[in-house]
Amino acid sequence: MSTAIEKKKQVVAEIADKLTRSKATILTDYRGLNVSQLTELRKQLREAGVDYQVLKNTMTRRATAQTNLTELDDKLVGPTAIAFSNDDVVAPAKVLHKFAKENTELEIKGGVVEGRVVSLDEIKELAELPSREGLLSMLLSVLQAPMRNFALAVKAVADKDGEGESVEA
Repeated sequence: MSTAIEKKKQVVAEIADKLTRSKATILTDYRGLNVSQLTELRKQLREAGVDYQVLKNTMTRRATAQTNLTELDDKLVGPTAIAFSNDDVVAPAKVLHKFAKENTELEIKGGVVEGRVVSLDEIKELAELPSREGLLSMLLSVLQAPMRNFALAVKAVADKDGEGESVEA
């Protein structure tokens, strides 16, 4: 009996460790998905660097108690699979949101982003953000705009002065 308790304690410790190390953790209800759909979802998440596991709710509740994330406990009802991302905050939200649009059986329950419990709406907002590259290109265009406008103004003045000289000649 004590070996079973020790194994459970080890599982709880692993879940708590994942919850603390993860930048983004998203809880989902996968009821209604068939094996091929679940396999495809796992593949997409793996390609994005996200770990997706089906975990027992009681074990996860004990882990949330250890990590002060007890606000998640009300979402730990029914079949629950959890996506953990240690590197990217946006990746699991994007993959799960896109998959949930295509497969209505998948339900996003909520999650944790950088240690803060977030709602379904906040996860959707996160999923709809442009990619990192898209955000960087937007920032670059904003930074280039004043210089580009200045160059266009200088060129317009030069063209105007050039026209004036050609009329006099």
